[in-house]
Amino acid sequence: MRIALGSDHAGYDLKTLLAASLAAHGYEVLDLGTNSATEPVDYPDFGAAVARAVVAGDAELGVALCGSGIGVAMAANKVPGARAAVVHDVTSAHLAREHNHANVLCMGGRLVGPVVAVESLYAWLDAKPVERHEVRIAKLGALDARAEE
Repeated sequence: MRIALGSDHAGYDLKTLLAASLAAHGYEVLDLGTNSATEPVDYPDFGAAVARAVVAGDAELGVALCGSGIGVAMAANKVPGARAAVVHDVTSAHLAREHNHANVLCMGGRLVGPVVAVESLYAWLDAKPVERHEVRIAKLGALDARAEE
């Protein structure tokens, strides 16, 4: 499975950790940048890039990181078809995928520690979207369609 990864400078260290873990577990990583923790960049660029990669089919799922996870999620959710969720722990990560069919996972490098981030990533990847939530997911798709009009 191919996972798109992107972060701003505040999420860079967490991105490198998650990318290495994913690669070690046999996932293909599509690294969309940034490439430095010290050079300031704008989180909307990276949240949107991850979402676009997922929606276009260049990756099955995406992970976007910034200082809090909030900014990249806001940017990702502007891309029709993206369902980005900010998570802070294993439970929120699991539920984001199972109940909300999140296709982009967002976390904050300044808020989520490395152990919890890795555990949350795999809880999200291992969770299976539950069919009974399809009506709600379809309503999200309808909101995307209206936004494009």
